Amino acid sequence: MQTILGANGQIGSELARALKKDFTDNIRLVSRTPKKINNTDELLSANLLDGSQTQKAVAGSEIVYLTAGLPIDTNMWVEQFPIMMRNVIDACAKHNAKLVYFDNTYMYPQSNERLTEETPFLPYGEKGKVRGLIASMLLDAMSTGQVNAMICRAPEFYGPGKTQSITNTAVLDKLRAGDAAKVFISDNTLRTLIYTPDASRAMALLGNTSDAYGQTWHLPCDDNRLTYKQIVNLASEILGIQGKYSILKKWQLSLLSIVSKPIRETRELLPRYAVDNIFVSDKFKQRFTEFEITTYRDGLTTTLKE
Repeated sequence: MQTILGANGQIGSELARALKKDFTDNIRLVSRTPKKINNTDELLSANLLDGSQTQKAVAGSEIVYLTAGLPIDTNMWVEQFPIMMRNVIDACAKHNAKLVYFDNTYMYPQSNERLTEETPFLPYGEKGKVRGLIASMLLDAMSTGQVNAMICRAPEFYGPGKTQSITNTAVLDKLRAGDAAKVFISDNTLRTLIYTPDASRAMALLGNTSDAYGQTWHLPCDDNRLTYKQIVNLASEILGIQGKYSILKKWQLSLLSIVSKPIRETRELLPRYAVDNIFVSDKFKQRFTEFEITTYRDGLTTTLKE
């Protein structure tokens, strides 16, 4: 049994498809209101804030994928993510299940340095601090032998379906709707974005590779990084439109944050948009040389033409 905790999101849904296609028919999908992705999926309703429900969700699993997210609310993250991580670690330890944790980059420095698996945590803001905390909780459990696990880390998403990110909502969705895109801070800094189906395929592969455990992995991204100006131009070409965009400067976003909770909740991420974002996934690419990474052109085409 391979179990996905937090199976309703885009990553969990794509992961279920990837596991079914390449690895197993024996898949359990867990969330508060799970829905089948494949016709053979087993569904189980559970709240990961409840230890006993988490134990039930993990019982009988060989591999557990933790892809659960929370609404982008600082107080909720600070209060709930550590509880969820502790419950999942304890459940995997009790049931001798391997754990694959899907992580983000909020705990990394928001600078133009190359970000690798060895980059130290230097969070900016409370969300970054709590993401660093729960990653450290898992690293400690791994180092003490409490659980056999790995961390799969990804930068900002873009992609089809229910993919939620600044790039999808402020740029791609706007252009597809015939509106002007909104670019945060700068249109000429390089972005490393991960295509959500690639992230899930890579995580399925890692989870089913026995010698990948005990490590942190950066999930694979196209290294032909684009600026937002280039992304808008390429998206416009794909859509066959004269796409337009405006740049929201830091002072404008500060003003908007007064009346907009979504903007307010993303303020701590803004420094990364002022500099090149160089997320390096060479370790994965050197280990899995046959893995096909989706180019930005192909990924944008699928996303925009969906």
